[in-house]
Amino acid sequence: MTSLFSRLKADCTADWVAYTDHAFVRAMGDGTLPEAAFRDYLVQDYLFLIQFARAYALAIYKGRSLAEMREGFQGLKAILDVEMDLHVRMCAGWGLTAHDLESAAEKGATIAYTRFVLDTGNAGDLLDLYVALAPCMIGYGEIGARLAADSGPLTHEENPYAEWINEYASIAYQELTQSTIENLDTLAAGMMTEARYPRLLKLFSSATRLEAEFWQMGLDEAR
Repeated sequence: MTSLFSRLKADCTADWVAYTDHAFVRAMGDGTLPEAAFRDYLVQDYLFLIQFARAYALAIYKGRSLAEMREGFQGLKAILDVEMDLHVRMCAGWGLTAHDLESAAEKGATIAYTRFVLDTGNAGDLLDLYVALAPCMIGYGEIGARLAADSGPLTHEENPYAEWINEYASIAYQELTQSTIENLDTLAAGMMTEARYPRLLKLFSSATRLEAEFWQMGLDEAR
């Protein structure tokens, strides 16, 4: 049986490729991404993660069982204890502290994406929320795995973005990605109908396009 994620991805292939194979991603992979673009991305992504942590806290609140609440907690923990720490470590090289990151101003693409997800979660149910979250959580895992497979294990000397690539290609993150896919299927089994699918596809496509715009924001900063 085709997973809900696989179906959503197949039905918006162009948007998914524009996101996961964006010029920003390719430049990270070969190490040619301008430092200014990556620095701007990391700062904005830190602010982005603050809002996504709230989205996972909302998923805990909306959970109808302890199992669903624990699933939301795993996503929240990954953001607060892993992803945000990665950003702080990488930004420390530019003399930026966690306080500096949290105090930065949100740009338009950051606001548009995060508020879209939060609005989706507030207005809809748990399945709506996780579909809106899926391009980020699953897409980063796919990108990290592909970039790592293309280059093999990397060091900072070989590629200045090796730490980012290695983090999202890691076993721990890949397990989180798979768990996210399985959670979507579990929710869909009890909550999705064919009549509902077009709305879920629209949510997924919108979030995927917003991901591509987020990458583009970083490239635009370097110009």
